[in-house]
Amino acid sequence: MATKNVYVARLLTDNVLAGLSTLDGFSFEVGEEAPPSRAQLLAAVAGKDAAIVTLTERIDEEFFVAAGPQLKVVANVAVGYDNIDVEAAQRHNVQITNTPGVLDGATADHTLALILALCRRVVEADRFLHEGEEWIWGPRMFVGLDVSAGATLGIIGFGRIGRAVAARARAFDMEVLAADTTLTAGEVIDGVEIVSQEELLTRADIVSLHVPLLPATRHLMNAQTIAAMKEGAYLINCARGGVVDEQALLEAIDAGHIRGAAIDTFEGEPVVNPELLRRPQIVVTPHTASAGEATRDRMCQLALDNVLAVLGGGEALTPVK
Repeated sequence: MATKNVYVARLLTDNVLAGLSTLDGFSFEVGEEAPPSRAQLLAAVAGKDAAIVTLTERIDEEFFVAAGPQLKVVANVAVGYDNIDVEAAQRHNVQITNTPGVLDGATADHTLALILALCRRVVEADRFLHEGEEWIWGPRMFVGLDVSAGATLGIIGFGRIGRAVAARARAFDMEVLAADTTLTAGEVIDGVEIVSQEELLTRADIVSLHVPLLPATRHLMNAQTIAAMKEGAYLINCARGGVVDEQALLEAIDAGHIRGAAIDTFEGEPVVNPELLRRPQIVVTPHTASAGEATRDRMCQLALDNVLAVLGGGEALTPVK
């Protein structure tokens, strides 16, 4: 059997990389920890049967032409695939896969961490002490929203991750609402009340986003929808950066309409709008919602398993339709 050639755009986790050498009949060209340049990407994929990529690589018509007609599968180490032109892949008969299901828990954990860090002002308090400020305890010091004292969480996008967030929030005694275009307002699912997005925005003390980035969800949170949020609410984004209009968010925070935001993904990623970093009411993390050790292993392994399945003549495990 002819050797199958696979391009791995960036270093995967140590456990998955260690297993590559044990796979007979496969040759792997593995990139560096940093993303490849566009020229490096196009040169490296030429002649390959498969590619394992991340959200930092743009996979488009030019990529498929550079790869050649033997390319069978591109496995994205992510749930989202807005970095991939799926229509171009279909034209070139290339299967696209992603990694759903394996990062739900880690992303939900990170969402709750951001909610607590933001609402209980953990980052502000940490920075205060690190800067050597003099202090003495007082009843008004770093007071924030007490999430377990009747706060309402509104989840927009009630898929696997949204439901995992809801389960964690209910363990904190929060009331949980959810809005999802596939569900009917008035339903109750696992103790979560399904409502319209409009109602959710007016009732929630905290709004958490868990939708894919699609044309319909780009700037889902814009000047109008942010203005519709409850006065003094908080916004959490562990979805995709383009879901939030960052300028509208900044204006709403500066106006005092919302109290703060916690953001894991950014519109211009990896470039972060410097204005976001100047607001103490905004907590930021560099797209690390899935950065649990076991979770990243599972993501990388699933991407590899998709490649092995397709090149072995079978069906992809998690195909993008």
